Amino acid sequence: MSATLPVNEAKGATPARRPATRRLLMAAGLLALLAAAAWGVRWWMVGRFIQSTDDAYLQADSMTVAPKVSGYVAEVLVGDNQTVAVGQPLVRLDSRQYQAALEQANATVAARQADIVRGQAELAQQQASIGQARAQLDGAVSNEAHALAQVKRYEPLAATGAETDERVADLRNTARQASATRAADAAALQVAERQIANLQAQIAQARAQLDAALASARQSQLDAQDTVLRSTIAGRVGDRTVRVGQYVQPGTRLMTIVPVQDVYLTANFKETQIGLMRVGQPATIRVDALPGEDLHGTVDSFSPGTGSQFALLPAQNATGNFTKIVQRVPVKIHIVAGPETRKVLLPGLSVNVDVDTRGARDTAERIERENGLD
Repeated sequence: MSATLPVNEAKGATPARRPATRRLLMAAGLLALLAAAAWGVRWWMVGRFIQSTDDAYLQADSMTVAPKVSGYVAEVLVGDNQTVAVGQPLVRLDSRQYQAALEQANATVAARQADIVRGQAELAQQQASIGQARAQLDGAVSNEAHALAQVKRYEPLAATGAETDERVADLRNTARQASATRAADAAALQVAERQIANLQAQIAQARAQLDAALASARQSQLDAQDTVLRSTIAGRVGDRTVRVGQYVQPGTRLMTIVPVQDVYLTANFKETQIGLMRVGQPATIRVDALPGEDLHGTVDSFSPGTGSQFALLPAQNATGNFTKIVQRVPVKIHIVAGPETRKVLLPGLSVNVDVDTRGARDTAERIERENGLD
């Protein structure tokens, strides 16, 4: 009797536990069903409009520092990874030859200016000579008129015998000499007047030479100024390869200035993901270098073509063995972050990004109406 009591008690306890277990399972199933329903509602309302990709990287519009003139590097004024400001000197080349060329160009400018001054003085002198020649011509004309009048007055007297023929001959000779003098003075005046045009042409030529000399001087000054290479943007020095004593030529890459304070995100979304993506939509950014931190941003712009269109060797799909491959479109995203966060954001870092495209739901409806799909 005593051995059978525990067995009966155990058999009697089993039916009592089953309703509790059943209720727990039903509650768990109900919770799972509610969770699934909540997830489904959230996916329908939000999740299906979230477009995600891990093919995204931080980028910055870096600036390559290269000289405009050739020469030996005299001084490197910045170090590796140094922060620089706009206009800060980076490299100084040996400028002695360019300074000499500038001095020579300035001397040429001074010589051309002296030529203009001399030409103007000669022009003024020639104008005075013209006045003198005109006065001489006026005197010669008067002498000629007087001589001709004397001949006319004495010729009748010689015909009546009141004056000798020798006297009339002398007067005629004097008249011819006066006419010759008048003609010579007229020719001299004409030559002097024509010399004005010659002097004016010389002055114009000197002015043109002065303009050329000034242009050469400006070029020499620019060359001398270009021996000091300055940063055109604010950022940080990277890839510095220049060294003191190195001979560089125009276009030689010396270093790169990276504007780390203006880092942005380039996300390569599949072509099937950008249908509702528009400029200004919010984005959630997760940088691998900042685990657990969610950054925020907005869609800034879209590439005018897929990545394959700008490849070094664009794909040519007009072949018989064509295989369709989903293309990707680069999307630029502006990052909203504070100064401390931006200290970690460097070009090239990997990023995961989610773009919320819910704001373009009405756009899809308009597209359907435009194409007669409603």
